[in-house]
Amino acid sequence: MISPQEVDNLVTLARIKVSADEKEILRKDLEGILSYVSQVKEVEEKTDNNLSSIQLGDLINVMRADGTPHESGIFSYDILAEAPCCIDNQICVKKIL
Repeated sequence: MISPQEVDNLVTLARIKVSADEKEILRKDLEGILSYVSQVKEVEEKTDNNLSSIQLGDLINVMRADGTPHESGIFSYDILAEAPCCIDNQICVKKIL
């Protein structure tokens, strides 16, 4: 449980102004955060204790070798054919900004 004095200390450290109502809300939020962190720590401790009994396999990187898998532009016309609107080999989209 976080005391109101601890919330005051945090507010002072953060150099912010907080009303009394906001301090109470902040105290409850901080308690929720600390509760969640304690749950994560519990899971982490359980995992650390069980790691010795788990045999971890060899880790390997499953990346393809660099190279040219296909020639450049071979699929461009197929992709453009699927677009609803194309002009000068470019896909037209709606203006966002």
